[in-house]
Amino acid sequence: MPERELTPLYPFSAVVGLPDLRLALLLNAVSPAIGGVLVRGEKGTAKSTVVRALAGLLPSVDVVAGCRFGCDPASPYGACPDGPHEAGSDAVTRRARLVELPVGATEDRLVGALDLERALTAGQAAYSPGLLAGAHRGVLYVDEVNLLHDHLVDLLLDAAAMGEAYVERDGVSVRHAARFLLVGTMNPEEGELRPQLLDRFGLAVQVRAPREPRERVEVVRRRLAYEADPAGFAARWADADAELAERIDAARRRLPAVTLPDAELTRIAHVCATFEVDGLRADLVVARAALALAAWHGRDRVTAQDVRDAARLALPHRRRRDPFDAPDLDEQALEDALNSAPPPTDGSHADRDPGLGDASGAPGERDRAARDDGSGDTGPDGDVDPDGDLDGDGPDGSGPDDGPDGPDDGGPDGGPRAGGPGGGAPDGDGAPPRPGSPVDTRQRDGADEGRYASAGQQHAEAATPRKARLFAVAGVGEGAAGRRSPAYTRTGRTVGAREPGGALTALHLAATVRAAARQQHTRGRAPGGPLRLVAADLREPVRQGRESNLVLFCVDASGSMAARKRMGAVKGAVLSLLLDAYQRRDKVGLVTFRGSEAELALPPTSSVEAGAARLRELPTGGRTPLAAGLRRAAHTLRVERLRDPHRRALLIVVTDGRATAGADPVGEAMHIAGGLAATGVSAVVVDCESGVVRLGLAERLAVRLGAEHVPLTEVTAQGLAGVARRDRRRAA
Repeated sequence: MPERELTPLYPFSAVVGLPDLRLALLLNAVSPAIGGVLVRGEKGTAKSTVVRALAGLLPSVDVVAGCRFGCDPASPYGACPDGPHEAGSDAVTRRARLVELPVGATEDRLVGALDLERALTAGQAAYSPGLLAGAHRGVLYVDEVNLLHDHLVDLLLDAAAMGEAYVERDGVSVRHAARFLLVGTMNPEEGELRPQLLDRFGLAVQVRAPREPRERVEVVRRRLAYEADPAGFAARWADADAELAERIDAARRRLPAVTLPDAELTRIAHVCATFEVDGLRADLVVARAALALAAWHGRDRVTAQDVRDAARLALPHRRRRDPFDAPDLDEQALEDALNSAPPPTDGSHADRDPGLGDASGAPGERDRAARDDGSGDTGPDGDVDPDGDLDGDGPDGSGPDDGPDGPDDGGPDGGPRAGGPGGGAPDGDGAPPRPGSPVDTRQRDGADEGRYASAGQQHAEAATPRKARLFAVAGVGEGAAGRRSPAYTRTGRTVGAREPGGALTALHLAATVRAAARQQHTRGRAPGGPLRLVAADLREPVRQGRESNLVLFCVDASGSMAARKRMGAVKGAVLSLLLDAYQRRDKVGLVTFRGSEAELALPPTSSVEAGAARLRELPTGGRTPLAAGLRRAAHTLRVERLRDPHRRALLIVVTDGRATAGADPVGEAMHIAGGLAATGVSAVVVDCESGVVRLGLAERLAVRLGAEHVPLTEVTAQGLAGVARRDRRRAA
């Protein structure tokens, strides 16, 4: 039977729009030293399609014949497990690989695994390469990279920093080269990346679906044509892809000869210092990207426009100051920093690009013309150019600055211009106002007061979040690795041993020796001879670390909480707990109740940023349907338990305990709380009651719920490191 042919990938040249994404990927193909690309965007924006299409453009590589680790025959890796290889060994040529890392991959799948059973019983150190070995000298692609488990993130960080992958198993060590281009895609609604991994990506791009109907029509037309005849569609764009591949190869050869003038190097340092980025990695990335841009455009010298474009791609994700900030870049602030750069330290102005304009002027047309690579040929369809950009831009995003929606719709990256989504003016320091900042609050309050006045709703600005005390789920779980509650994990403190349920990936040596010792006489071991092992003797360690949890907030937003000063303190406390959840890698959800009903304001997600945004915009006022809030929380926990049975939940109820909706509001709330307690959910009641006369209803609710009772003032007490534990009898 003939072998079934694989479906061709969607051609890179056929992608419509997305100029910044295509440019970032092409620059990394020219210079892998840039450090990869992080692609952020809403679902359904062709992020994965574009990244996978890059594989067809990567130049071929020479590898040592028979080497599973892709060693370069010109300079083989000295410690290669398949080596040693002599310089000039027989070589084969193959395409550079694009290797995909699944979010649910195990550590052994990523770095490879030693066959401990063969090593211990037969004395053979057999090693099976992992995905890092396959990605060496190619591309490692991680879809939904923000959902990657922490232990895999740590391994990626080590490999990206050292260019090597290590496998350490019970005294046996293997290492191999692992230099790869890291590309990650993510939907910000599902949560943000750890800062360490975020900084490892050289460039970051924000993508969104086009808003122009003509462009959307072309996207759908091409996709339908590809699905109807993948091979034929790929063949129509083969020449355009081949031209891009040749251009990448030519730029790679030109890159070593490109020079970076002192004036532009000074400009890079000035911009990075102005934006207060951490460390010097940003300076290096901008410099490397500018060199690659010059090589891509066929120049032997970096220009000011190259620096501008490189900074626009390299700085947005390095400007975050807290987890609630969205990565962005104020275009006007960038322009001001570029224009105000001082001359080189030697006083020379020879390298300054006159096209950039003076410190107060606008960029000149000379730079804009320099961006045009001259490509304007029509593609196979006869109506668009080969790179698939309807605006006539080259595949690198050069050409007109107008976004998909026209010149007034957004900034050069297709996103909103300076000043936020509404295009408003920036605040006093040139940066767009953040949610919750004074400027943003004034604008929002002015617009919202009229809308909510008739309904008795108010908005209160949140107090500044502080370090929160640790609340943890009782018992020991087996959920995803994190930093909150005790759990049995792949890493952590060894607390016991057990027989392996599958392939042995770690050895508990003492337990293995004890199991084998009882059988040495029957196996005929000679006095003083080596220990005789069989597979049944092997034991693996049981380790206890910490897991991440689902933290579900149930927040009272009724009239009894509506005083601005009081609600501001409540929001500040919840923001503190949200920040704590971000640091501990939890999922979060938000249930609010007011008026006559409860609402799931934020379905459980890893995006703590989304939770903070919903909380800041939370209106207050009306009656207090406490029973409805607890009922909605119980339903949400039940659904999430079905979706992810291994992730334990922590319910945090923020209320003063009052209930005013229904025939017997307090009795109904207590009844539902008892039902929640019977499910075994761990809970905390944050008591918001204040004033001289106190009813103690929140404390009664905590008793009924079997929860820890915590006054609002103690949630963010500085230096408090208490852990919320509650002992309950489990149902038989």
